Amino acid sequence: MRRLILLVISHGVVLVIGFGLGVYFLPILTAPEAPDAAVLQQKAQAAQFSANFTRDLKGSDFLHWGEGKISLTPTQIIHEGRLAPGPDYKVYLVSEFVEDEDAFLPLKDQSKLIGDVKTFEGFILDVPEGVDIAQYDTVLVWCETFGEFITAAKYR
Repeated sequence: MRRLILLVISHGVVLVIGFGLGVYFLPILTAPEAPDAAVLQQKAQAAQFSANFTRDLKGSDFLHWGEGKISLTPTQIIHEGRLAPGPDYKVYLVSEFVEDEDAFLPLKDQSKLIGDVKTFEGFILDVPEGVDIAQYDTVLVWCETFGEFITAAKYR
């Protein structure tokens, strides 16, 4: 009986570890090719606003972080840098700077969802029609599946 209990526990632990690794590595394995650095730089030249993602925010940790330059044009958001890989990342425009999930959650309903992040070495997202980037001051990356803050930058 003791051997059966040990087998169940050990297999359960391996299953949990395997699931966790799958959640972490699946977005990396299925991510499309990131935009070319020259394309990102060219698109960023038309930026009306820019800022930098940094790893030293209150809500960032070794699994949830972003770094690099974020540029906003009236029609696109361009990121030149890196994000910690993860599932179901979304970019939001927020009306005030926040640096963790506790500060973002009360503002989430008033924030503007821009789109999905599928690449972790830079991205280009189109700003939806009718969204005025000047009405906001922060761009934020959020993991929708786990309700995790990834990074944010105040651009005005």
